[in-house]
Amino acid sequence: MQQRQLGSQGLTVSALGLGCMGMSFGYGQNDERQSLNTLARAFELGINFLDTAEVYGPYTNEALVAKAIKGRSDIKVATKFGFRISEQGEGRARMTGANSDPAHIRRAVEGSLQRLGVETIELLYQHRPDPAVPVEDVVGTMADLVREGKVKYLGLSEVSSATLRRAQAVHPISALQSEYSLWSRDPEWDILATCRELNIGFVPYSPLGRGFLTGKFPAADTLAADDFRRTLPRFQQDAQAHNQKLVDRLTAMADGYGATAAQLALAWVLAKGDFIVPIPGASKIAHLEQNCASASLALRGEDIAALDALFSPQNVQGERYNDSEFVMVER
Repeated sequence: MQQRQLGSQGLTVSALGLGCMGMSFGYGQNDERQSLNTLARAFELGINFLDTAEVYGPYTNEALVAKAIKGRSDIKVATKFGFRISEQGEGRARMTGANSDPAHIRRAVEGSLQRLGVETIELLYQHRPDPAVPVEDVVGTMADLVREGKVKYLGLSEVSSATLRRAQAVHPISALQSEYSLWSRDPEWDILATCRELNIGFVPYSPLGRGFLTGKFPAADTLAADDFRRTLPRFQQDAQAHNQKLVDRLTAMADGYGATAAQLALAWVLAKGDFIVPIPGASKIAHLEQNCASASLALRGEDIAALDALFSPQNVQGERYNDSEFVMVER
């Protein structure tokens, strides 16, 4: 698989990464053996960039990734801190708000190093901005961890251009991660331009719209009871019916390329810039292989423009998050 550079500090990764969250968290029941087989196949296909976080589980996704990368030095793992995680008893824990206090960052990084079984974290993100802690203090602490050899490259997630500029003034930022896909276009307001200007890589999460842009998404009320997509505005019945019409047209366009809707959606993201490395999730080998094929799918300029117009924000019904999640996102 082709490689892309994130930032100007030397971080080079496969053009497609693999988001690992859904293997342990967020989308209902999980199958560890299936996930490990998928991860092994990803490495065979040339994917060398994995995305995880301490809050996925919490903690269990990092432990899963550790099993997959054990004994390998060629896989680059990104993980994240930034949430307060409270023990609930009986081995359970949950996220209870943002926390980027410098002491907490250090504790989180030590925990991630231990769970991942590595000496150095390749790419460390602040998962969400913490309004109680200036970004200068956050990045200053992260920079100290770089100097100590515990972290190699730094990233932020879901911050504004203004915050990104403030962070860059403290220490070079290699990557910004935010949601970006055909139906989540917020980064086009100014984030993508800022990343280009500052030579910062952009890592879109949910580039397949949490599975909806595959064209094979079931009715939300058929999802597992603990699948958090049940609560999202875009997945409510009326919004889903409206948005499905857009995906139907995406599928028809994909047919013209001999491709799937998912492949066309990922190819569209990849076409938006060579500094962009999307991280679609996949827990099954068939879905992974399908996603990987999108890296070699070249779209015609007129089709990119047509997709831009088809999925313009005014054509998409429902917000990507509820108000409670938007509190933790700079817009």
